[in-house]
Amino acid sequence: MQHIFFFALVALALAAFAPRYFTHAQDNGVVIAKATPETPNSRTISISRASNGHFLVDGMVDGRRLNFMVDTGASAIALRESDAARLGIHPAQREYTARISTANGSIMAAPIDLNRVEIGNLIVRNVSALVLPDEALGQNLLGMSFLSQVHWQYQSGKLVLEQ
Repeated sequence: MQHIFFFALVALALAAFAPRYFTHAQDNGVVIAKATPETPNSRTISISRASNGHFLVDGMVDGRRLNFMVDTGASAIALRESDAARLGIHPAQREYTARISTANGSIMAAPIDLNRVEIGNLIVRNVSALVLPDEALGQNLLGMSFLSQVHWQYQSGKLVLEQ
């Protein structure tokens, strides 16, 4: 079990460090997609690929708007410290207990639980997440702690999520 957890943390760390090598979406004029329902009142949404090749989406976490990059390689939602602070989440230094190993070294993250994460009209409650220092994470990641609660697939050039 420890090996699985370690592998998941390594995958998250790799996914967390990759975005820092890309420019920020807001700085390049990359449009962050609004998840659009397939039909009115549908529990299915489509996310178009951004011009930088990633699936970027605007979501709501505990009632506050946050931008995410969809990352199927991240085991959990990963939040930048500054965005976590906007949510009222301020982990103390002693709460950074999850060691994440990456190709660039190790970093500590603070495990947290989010009450409610919304992408379009999809809602997932009690979602595990990690808070990472801003310098370690270029973009908030919508990882598998959310995605495993919905059905997702790549279809016709779009990422389709269904609940």
